[in-house]
Amino acid sequence: MAKFKLSVNKQSYEIDVDPDTPLLWVLRDSLGLVGTKYGCGIAQCGACSVHLGERVARSCSVAISTVKDKEVTTIEGLDDQAKHPLQEAWRAFDVPQCGYCQAGQIMNAAYLLKKHPKPTDEQIDQAMHGNLCRCGTYTRIKAAIKSL
Repeated sequence: MAKFKLSVNKQSYEIDVDPDTPLLWVLRDSLGLVGTKYGCGIAQCGACSVHLGERVARSCSVAISTVKDKEVTTIEGLDDQAKHPLQEAWRAFDVPQCGYCQAGQIMNAAYLLKKHPKPTDEQIDQAMHGNLCRCGTYTRIKAAIKSL
């Protein structure tokens, strides 16, 4: 076990966990931030996507010891009332079905929009590639992103 200081959603935390513990489990089990979902455990589905510093990361494959001084933003950190423009667009376009993948989808889309405020279809496809939706709401996801 080791002590780690980290900043999540602009709040400081100190936790005592094994250095190899995935960030996903620190967020969910140590900090109680359960919006970030476990999907596959091998960084292939995108359900666990968070912002880690200036990039999107699959939190299931990021050891807490590598986070260091990077700011972590989870779905809860986008807007504490779930009224972020993407969350509003998701509702307006009826994107969620089961909803399981949606936090990861939204985190990826938020990062895309930060880099490309008016993304092309190709940019959306490229950015969202690898975020799997078992319900198949990909066309609604794209429409919600394009609406902003």
